Amino acid sequence: MDEGIIPLNHLYTIRRGEPAYDNIAGAVFPVSDDLIKIKGAGDTWACLYYDDVLKGCRIYGDRPVECRILKCWDTTAIEAMYRSDRLTRKDLIGGVPGLWDLVLDHQARCGYEEIGSLVAGIRQGEAASLERLRTMVRYDGSLRQLVVEKGLTGTRMTDFLFGRPMVDTLKPMGVNVRDLRRHQT
Repeated sequence: MDEGIIPLNHLYTIRRGEPAYDNIAGAVFPVSDDLIKIKGAGDTWACLYYDDVLKGCRIYGDRPVECRILKCWDTTAIEAMYRSDRLTRKDLIGGVPGLWDLVLDHQARCGYEEIGSLVAGIRQGEAASLERLRTMVRYDGSLRQLVVEKGLTGTRMTDFLFGRPMVDTLKPMGVNVRDLRRHQT
């Protein structure tokens, strides 16, 4: 990233607390810390740098360390790395005045710990939980739109800064975002 081979707009963040599939455990769990991942190509999860025609990596010589140590026949090295300190958004943009503050504000207003509680409340018919989740979804979408409109970042960078949009991450949690929008007053 420091050399510009993998720009930040080619990355996305799975935010702390967001449910995600754990390849090592083989199940879905809330992640304990931010995970920075390379985006998929188009609408797929295939790595953005995988060249389907050549059947190989377009940045092979400069691929991330996780890709360098991954051996399908022996996952010991990747499992050891999986549990170690990982690169975070703060490592990459913590020194950018104002931008890191926006990321922290977003995390405080749209944290997955609270989202999980709200989803549970919605399942129990709590109107206040539904309204709070609506507010979070509106804020998430508005903030993404605002930083692009103000020229602070491009559209493709918002997935790195603020994680995947809530409208996308709520679906696997059983929340129909269209229903959230439909019943807004």
